Amino acid sequence: MSTFDHRNARVEQDYVGEVSIPGDKLYGVNSARGLENLTVSPLTVAHYPAFRDAFAQCKWAAALANRDSGVLDSTQCDAIVQACQSVIAGECDDSLIVDLLEGSGGTSTNMNFNEVIANRAQQVLGHPAGRYDIVHPNDHVNISQSTNDVYPAALKIATYAMFTPLISEVQSLAVAFEKKAEQFADILHLGRTCLQDAQPMRLGQLFSGYASLTQRLAAELAAVRDKLRTLPLGGTAIGTGFGAPAAYRKAVYQHLSAITDVEYLAPSNPFDAMQNMDVFSRVSGELRTCSASLAKVAADLTKLSSGPVGGIGELKLPEAQAGSSIMPGKVNPVLPMAMIQLSFAVIGNDVAVAQAVQYGELEINHFEPVVASRVFDSITLLTQGIRRFREKCIAGITADAERNLQHLTDSMAVATALVPQLGYAKVSKLARQSVSEGRSLLAIMEESGVMTREQALAAIEKASHPVFEG
Repeated sequence: MSTFDHRNARVEQDYVGEVSIPGDKLYGVNSARGLENLTVSPLTVAHYPAFRDAFAQCKWAAALANRDSGVLDSTQCDAIVQACQSVIAGECDDSLIVDLLEGSGGTSTNMNFNEVIANRAQQVLGHPAGRYDIVHPNDHVNISQSTNDVYPAALKIATYAMFTPLISEVQSLAVAFEKKAEQFADILHLGRTCLQDAQPMRLGQLFSGYASLTQRLAAELAAVRDKLRTLPLGGTAIGTGFGAPAAYRKAVYQHLSAITDVEYLAPSNPFDAMQNMDVFSRVSGELRTCSASLAKVAADLTKLSSGPVGGIGELKLPEAQAGSSIMPGKVNPVLPMAMIQLSFAVIGNDVAVAQAVQYGELEINHFEPVVASRVFDSITLLTQGIRRFREKCIAGITADAERNLQHLTDSMAVATALVPQLGYAKVSKLARQSVSEGRSLLAIMEESGVMTREQALAAIEKASHPVFEG
């Protein structure tokens, strides 16, 4: 039910006509048009705090740079700065109403922030919202800027900020895998290739591989995050810098770096910075790689924990919840399944980002909102999904050492480990006997007096501890 109180509404006008705006809201006519025309998703531009904060940080830095450049007086600057701080504190979220996926190339988003900051600044100075006589959305909040340089700058700043907790989660997952590698270091395990028995190994070695992979994923995410530090701020509409004073660009980067505590840089070629979004192909590609790689690990865990009677059953995953509404006692590997499903969504998001990057035209890319929407979604899915995967699944994994050993010793995979002592021909003959009689190779060797079980296990132990040079 609407809570719009027309008695307290104010009226703003554009070339289309008049718009009534609730008196307790800080947005203006341009925001209202964006809400009316471009609402297609359930998320507003305030949904992701990092994006909201990044826009406010850009406006904050711009106000200081404009003051330094002599195009904004100190009173206006201070009021805009206080308004930006209110936005970052979340005090204006109910007035940031434009859809994150709006289709105006970011103009509705930029104007939503301009209007909210201007009206909040008016209030700071003791004036009512909607008059804009002291602080105007375009003439003061947006001075020396355009949507075309502020939106992609805010998008990069927000993505950089959101990568920090994601990288931390991936690193924590690597530590969790390392702990399992140590815990399972002495458990003999049947290595498999193409889902067939292969060679003896240690269960800890399997998890050491997962740890190494995850460490590498974190490093690659950190490397691509660093590419986000070059921003198009100061290029205004198309890269010429027209509309901004000469001193503005240097000053805005100095202030932005101080505000965010990140060293953001001006581009070597402002036209390239305005025209191209290829960095987001790389960013999204690393998110896709991370999700797909962890989905592979999740699928491994699902297979190795299958059962408990009719499957492999070498690992035991924590029981998170009931697995069936009809089969009593059934427990499913829901956390690994969630990681796999999550990867489908991230891979789909990457396709959308690739399309958006490709379809930029001439001097700008006007499909930045879908890039923001999909990249933010992927980062959020991964950050939250990895945390739950680590805390609720990986940390509580246990191993059935006896079952691991049984599968190994019953398998033909032990044959390779015995070749150095017995020779290929003898082991091959015994192996064929094992297959024809349906009995374990170790049992046949012990019965024939070729090698005791203890001697065979010692050989297997040695084979599972490879020695590398260099």
